[in-house]
Amino acid sequence: MTAGWNTWDVTTHTGMVHLPSGLRIRFGVPGAPLDGFTWRDGLVRLGHHTVDGSYAEVTVEAAGGRMHLVMAGGPADALHVRAEGTAGVLVVIDGWRDTGVAAEGGLIRAGGELWRIDGSVPADGLVLESADEIDLYVAPAGAPGGARDVGAVLERRRAEAERTAPRSGGWLGDAAAAATRAVTWNTIYAPDLGRVLTPTSRDFVSAQRKGFYGSWALHAWDTFFTGLVAATVDRDYARAIFGQILPFADAAGMVPNRVSDDRGTTADRSQPPVGALTVHKAYLAGGLSDDTRDRALLTDTFPALLAWHDWWLRARRGPHGLLTWGSDPIPGDPGSATLDRTKRESGLDDSPMYDEAAYDQDTHTMDLTDVGLVALHIADADALAEIAGVLGETEVARRLRAEATAARAAADSLLWDADLGGYRNLRADGKHDPHVSPTMLYPLLAGMPDAERAAGLVARLLRPETLGGDPPLPSAARDDPGYAATYWRGRIWAPMAFLAIEGLRRYELTEASRPLVAALLRLFLSEWDAHSHVRENYPATSGEDVRAFQARSDGLMAWGGLLAYLAFGELADAQRDGWRFAHPGEPGELANLPLGDGRLTVVAGDRLTVTLDGHLLLDAGPDVVVTAYRRTAGEVTGIARGSGDLYISPPGAGDPVRVPVTEKPERFRLYPNDDHDNDGGTPA
Repeated sequence: MTAGWNTWDVTTHTGMVHLPSGLRIRFGVPGAPLDGFTWRDGLVRLGHHTVDGSYAEVTVEAAGGRMHLVMAGGPADALHVRAEGTAGVLVVIDGWRDTGVAAEGGLIRAGGELWRIDGSVPADGLVLESADEIDLYVAPAGAPGGARDVGAVLERRRAEAERTAPRSGGWLGDAAAAATRAVTWNTIYAPDLGRVLTPTSRDFVSAQRKGFYGSWALHAWDTFFTGLVAATVDRDYARAIFGQILPFADAAGMVPNRVSDDRGTTADRSQPPVGALTVHKAYLAGGLSDDTRDRALLTDTFPALLAWHDWWLRARRGPHGLLTWGSDPIPGDPGSATLDRTKRESGLDDSPMYDEAAYDQDTHTMDLTDVGLVALHIADADALAEIAGVLGETEVARRLRAEATAARAAADSLLWDADLGGYRNLRADGKHDPHVSPTMLYPLLAGMPDAERAAGLVARLLRPETLGGDPPLPSAARDDPGYAATYWRGRIWAPMAFLAIEGLRRYELTEASRPLVAALLRLFLSEWDAHSHVRENYPATSGEDVRAFQARSDGLMAWGGLLAYLAFGELADAQRDGWRFAHPGEPGELANLPLGDGRLTVVAGDRLTVTLDGHLLLDAGPDVVVTAYRRTAGEVTGIARGSGDLYISPPGAGDPVRVPVTEKPERFRLYPNDDHDNDGGTPA
């Protein structure tokens, strides 16, 4: 994906670069900085952006004018653009990076290639200007077509993009478009690496856009969460994102906290181990069975993920023999081996949980055993064991399962506070720490408590004065003395909410998880609908404006799309034993999920229907829940429970078959109709 036209240039949303030639076309409002449009200043609405750049649409405003820009680029060498501005349109043609560009006999020479520029206004130089609208056609000299074709090409490309784009409606609002755009608009090209990257935010990583790095940076858990959101857009795209940070692992297997063009690699620390968890989740969501899932995603990532998992056990043993955050001493790096760097390994840089912690020079770790890290590492072992099983790594899978079982028992014994009825971080002196955050729910993700204990701790933690309320799951409990409603001291963060709610779903605590998901979806949609933002973090208190730069909440960060991802799971959720399909209790639609089998669509109305490329898979009453759903060429299996009727299509082209449904979970198995061997029910 390094050829053709796309928004590769990290410095601008309103232009395209052609690779490998380096020809760049940028659009702006006369009198305003050409590259001044960021989520902080000037971006009004991000339109659809395909992965390959074949269609992109954006609206910006500056200098009292508004410009609407539609671009059709992609792998082909021709670029079609329509720019409409209320205060005029400015076009600048130049070379990206060190590419030389010059006008030459009515053509443009860029990187040794001759290009034809055909516009609805005279195109006789490297700067064009119009009072209201410009249609522009850019192609190699001698290529057919011209500016007169722009409208038709844009209309066709828009239709193609909308036909395959993830789509949502009803209760889900425009969540699918928001989550998609927060990923695709952040894909850039890193010339020094010679490869495409998708940092979690292009503004965050670009100094020219008031960011914190030169022109690119990758962070470990950011990358994995971005890959998971991207899995709802395109499987190949997601696989590439998952693989971006792993090549930077060191010889010991540590995946660094961050790597960037100007600040190098954080050799002293990592970030939370969510790699296997997110990769496995994306794998499950990529098909209706292992037959159609993306096996390459697993083979490409498994060795590095396993090495990273094992690194934690060697490098981060803290008090009581359990895992805790750390920072290794690095010669020439005075910031290493400090408490500040150790906090940064947690990803929760200023969390109140670490206010009283200290750095242990002997173990190079924090002197506080962290519930979140211990639980995430157990969940990592579980996910890696599942991956190993798929790949036929039987001995590795057995080893990981045994490790997870032993770690669960040890952690449950040491981290459970019987007096409080919940898990708590453990100090070096053996006392439980009083601070509370959503990480105290992560043990559910690791399968640590039994069902009764899980329900009890959830009820206590989700009280309105603690982690409940609306909006829910602040990053520090509201009754925690360190709560401040700022950054990791109280703001709502999509990664934290995702991990907590995935834990609730593991225990099927739907009555607890569903209202959380609904409240978080409202928060997500309110920012998107009003500001075209998918935020780094969201306000936990009513009326707080997190758009200001000093608020430290990037406005287009891909991992914010996890709040949409959670809502998608209310209709369709890929779980370890198969898919779960359910009515969310509100009318809604989720369409065009990319599976190896085809495009999956789920519609919740008077009934719940699931289709694949337009062909019915199931049709259920609104109170029916289907779990463990798998579909292969030879059979369809699953579990149904609830009240109402359910029709399931067998493999092949047979008519849907009625499947019995009761309050007790009942398994079903359907074979191709010509076998006359379906279990239970009659054709609809």
